[in-house]
Amino acid sequence: MKKIVVLVSGGGTNLQALLDAEARGEIPNGKITCVIASKPGVYALERAKKHGVPTRVLERKAYDNVHAYSIAMRDLLLEEEADLVIYAGFMTILDEAVCDAFPYRMINIHPALIPSFCGKGYYGLHVHEAALAKGVKVTGATVHFVTSECDGGPIILQQAVAVKNGDTPEILQRRVMEEAEWKLLPKAAALFCNDQIEIIDGLAVVKE
Repeated sequence: MKKIVVLVSGGGTNLQALLDAEARGEIPNGKITCVIASKPGVYALERAKKHGVPTRVLERKAYDNVHAYSIAMRDLLLEEEADLVIYAGFMTILDEAVCDAFPYRMINIHPALIPSFCGKGYYGLHVHEAALAKGVKVTGATVHFVTSECDGGPIILQQAVAVKNGDTPEILQRRVMEEAEWKLLPKAAALFCNDQIEIIDGLAVVKE
């Protein structure tokens, strides 16, 4: 049974999708053993507690820079003996101190079809604002491994979502969550815990 540690910064809707999937038996070889928040008082912590999952807070503003915070996070993840680390609305880009300690063991969900609308500055509603400004007809979500390059790690899963006339960033964000993010993230966790993801020539290959 692989230990899954989930990193959060806000409301925790993607965390909820993971918790619900685990409760339904859809992540058979994995268990969420800890939720770590980058600030206190976020609702994601309440979601974890309702499911009986231990929580910790590692406050970003308590550290002078990202590197110091990354080292502290690395040590915390090692202490928790994480087999898989999932970014679920985690808003801090951690550096190589963490990535090197957990190679191909950290995954993130991004609300667009990478390589579109990704990288530094593309997060939350900004992604959907950019997609609408460009006039794309299809957007979606991507689950990828986390590396020191922001949104640059090997792609594990993607799901397309239609953009509709009259969409606002908020409406599009909700549709991408419901039709893609909340389905992809638990599926990727299950694939990882089932040892069904292989890295070949720098690409993530899913074994059926």
